[in-house]
Amino acid sequence: MSERNRGQRIFKKKAIVLAATVLVAGFVVFTVSRLMTSKANLGPGSDHPTFTVMRGPLRISVIESGTITARKQVVIKNEVEGRTSIIYLIPEGTRVKKGQLLVELDASKLLDEKVDQQIRVKNTEAAFVGARENLEVVRNQAEADVDKARLVYNFAVEDLKKYLEGEYPNQLKEAESKLTLAKEEVTRAQEKVEWSRRLFQEKYISNTELTADELTLKKNILNLELAENDLDLLKKYTHKRRLAQLESDVKQAKMALDRTIRKAKADVVQAESNLEAKKAEFQRQQDKLKKIEIQIEKTKIYAPNEGLVVHATSASSGGPPRRRMVQPLEEGQEVRERQELIHLPTTSSAKVEVAIHEANLDKVRVGLPVKVTVDAIPDDTFWGKVATIAPLPDARSAWLNPDLKVYNTDIYLENNSDALRTGMSCKAEIIIEQHQEATYVPVQAVLRVGGRPTVHVLKGNNLEPRTVEIGLDNNRMVRIIGGLEPGEVVSLTPPLAAATVEPAEYSDVIKTDMIPPTTGTKPTLETIGRGASSERRPEEKEARGGIPGSGVDREGNRAPRERTPEQEEKRKQFLQSLSPEERERFRNMSPEEKRRFRNDRMGS
Repeated sequence: MSERNRGQRIFKKKAIVLAATVLVAGFVVFTVSRLMTSKANLGPGSDHPTFTVMRGPLRISVIESGTITARKQVVIKNEVEGRTSIIYLIPEGTRVKKGQLLVELDASKLLDEKVDQQIRVKNTEAAFVGARENLEVVRNQAEADVDKARLVYNFAVEDLKKYLEGEYPNQLKEAESKLTLAKEEVTRAQEKVEWSRRLFQEKYISNTELTADELTLKKNILNLELAENDLDLLKKYTHKRRLAQLESDVKQAKMALDRTIRKAKADVVQAESNLEAKKAEFQRQQDKLKKIEIQIEKTKIYAPNEGLVVHATSASSGGPPRRRMVQPLEEGQEVRERQELIHLPTTSSAKVEVAIHEANLDKVRVGLPVKVTVDAIPDDTFWGKVATIAPLPDARSAWLNPDLKVYNTDIYLENNSDALRTGMSCKAEIIIEQHQEATYVPVQAVLRVGGRPTVHVLKGNNLEPRTVEIGLDNNRMVRIIGGLEPGEVVSLTPPLAAATVEPAEYSDVIKTDMIPPTTGTKPTLETIGRGASSERRPEEKEARGGIPGSGVDREGNRAPRERTPEQEEKRKQFLQSLSPEERERFRNMSPEEKRRFRNDRMGS
C-alpha cells in the first residue's frame, strides 16, 4: 500500500473519531443546557424561560486571553543576510552571563565567499597598483611630448626670425653686390673693348686679342643679366616662398604644440580616471570582504547581558491569534534575516500581552485595574493595570481575517513572582466597573425597540414591554439603572419582531401564544454552566440593530407588521445555524448581501 493511501485511511479514521466526539459532545451540551434552563429559567407554571431580576454585587469587566512576557527585554535577531541554518542553539531556560554563546549559524557558505572575495581583492589591488604606476608613466610621457613640441615650435619661430632678420637681408645684399660688381665688370669690359679696337686699328694688338676682349665683354654682360635675374628671383619668388614656408612651419609647430598639450592632458585625465576607477573597485571589493567577515562574525551570537534565555517562538506561541502555530526553534532549522531568535529579559518585571476586540474598545482605557490568573499557577492571582493600547488594529490579524479587528494591549503587573515565565498563558480580567449593589438582568433579556432598551416583564400569562435605563454589561449581565425592581420576572426570549417596529406600532401587551417555544433551541458552549446568566446570543444582538423608524432590521429585511410563529421560528433557526464567524460577517453585510446570503442559506 502506498504512503498516500495509508495517509488517506488514517485521515478518514481520525475524521470519523472527531465527528463521533463532536456528536457526543453536542448531545451532552444540549442535555445539560436543557436541564439548567429548565431549573433556572422557567417561571412558575410556564415552560417559557424567564429570569428574576437580581440585586447584588456586579462586576463589569472584559476577559481576554493573553501571554506573560518580560516588561523589558533584549530581542536578539538574526542579522545574517538571506537564509541560513542553526547549527547550535542554547537550551531554553538557561541562565547565561554576558558574552556567552547563544546561537551559532551555518557559516560554510560565507567562508567560501570569503575565499573568493579575497582573490578578487588581490586582483583589484594589482589592477589598482598598475593604474597608479601607469599614471606616473603617462604624466612623464606627456611632459616629454609637450617639451618636445614646444621646442619644435620655438625653433620654427627662431628660424622665421633668423630668416627675416639675417638670411634674407644677407641674400639680398649678396645679390645686389653681385649685380653691382657685374655692372662694374661690364663697364670695364666695354672700356677695354673700345681701347682694344683703337689699338687694333693702329695695329698695336692683334685681332685675337680684340676678339678676346669682346668675349670678355659679352661674358660680363651675361653675368650682369644673371645678377639682375638672381636679384629679381630672390625678391619675387625665393623670398616669398621661403617666408611662407617658415611662417607655415611656425603655425604647424604651434598647432602641434597645442595638440600635444591637449593630448597630454587627456592622457593624464584618462589615466587618473582609470586610477580612480581601479581604486574604487579595489575599495568596493575590500568593503565586500569586510562585510562578509562581519557576516561571519554575526553567525555567532553572544549574550549582551545576563538573563534567562527564552526562545522567540516560545515567547510568541501563546500570544494573540496572529502569533499562534509557530514552529519551535531548534537546531537545523532554517531562519531568515531579521527573524527574532532569543528574548533575553533585562528585568524581573512582567507584563501581559492581550488583544482587545473592537467591540470592547470603548470600555477599556489606560489605567484600569486588571486581575490576571495564570494557567500554570492556578493558586495565585496577580494584579496589574492597563499600560498601553495600540492606536490602530493589528495588521496581521486583519490580514488573516478582514472581519476581525483587535488592538494589542499591554498590562503591567504590579506583583511579580519567580514562578512567572515568559510565554505562559493567562487570562486577564479588565475591571471596568465594580458595584457593591446593582440591579441586573441577562443581556439577552434586553431588546432595543425604537432605539430604546426594552425588557418584557411577565404579568400573569402576558408579556408587557417596558422601557428601561441600562448601564454597561459584561457580556453576561447588564446593569439596570432604572425601570425594573428586584424580584420582577423578565423574559429571556423576548419576541425578536419587537426590535423591528416603532413603539407606537407595538402592542402594549403580548400574549404568550406569540412567544416561540423553547423546544428545538440549539445550545451554545457559552451558555453551558451559566443557566439564567448566559451570554447574549449573537442572533439576538443582530436583531437589536434595526434602523429606527425604517422598519428595517439588521438583516436588511423590511420587517412585517406581524409575523406568524412559523416565520419567526424559521428566522430564529436561521440565525442560530450560523457560526460566530458567519454571524460577524453577516452583521457587516449590506442589506442586499444579507438578503442574498439568507436566501442561499435557507434554500440550501
